[in-house]
Amino acid sequence: MGKRKMTPEAARRIQSAADRNKNSKTALTGFKQRAQRAAARNESGNKNK
Repeated sequence: MGKRKMTPEAARRIQSAADRNKNSKTALTGFKQRAQRAAARNESGNKNK
């Protein structure tokens, strides 16, 4: 699989999974927050083009 930009939809799926299982790696490592930031950054970058 190649590199893909984080989308708001993907970030929502990650956040939902982390919220469902508080002891998962996704929840415990802070990936949920990084995904949200990346999606916001990518979304705001798309509006400037």
